[in-house]
Amino acid sequence: MSNRLLSVTAHTTLDYVDALATGYEFEFDSVGVVNATTDREEPAEVQLQVELDNRTEAHFPKHVVELQLEPEQARKLAGELEEHAARVEDGAVDT
Repeated sequence: MSNRLLSVTAHTTLDYVDALATGYEFEFDSVGVVNATTDREEPAEVQLQVELDNRTEAHFPKHVVELQLEPEQARKLAGELEEHAARVEDGAVDT
């Protein structure tokens, strides 16, 4: 991935994910970076950051989406991710 706004290091949560940005008049398929972090010295919230790679011919402006989550929101999100990951692994059908 080239020319990142997010710093991709050994500590980055996920440095390569399939990604899709969808709008009313566009669909942009790419790879991206996902990072969960917090401030080192005075953590006040959990930051969930997402950046898509924009080096294809289709123009998608370089940007980062950052969600600032309270601890209980981060835990709720983590729980939902665990639940849906288990469903995918089990091949469960939503009813």
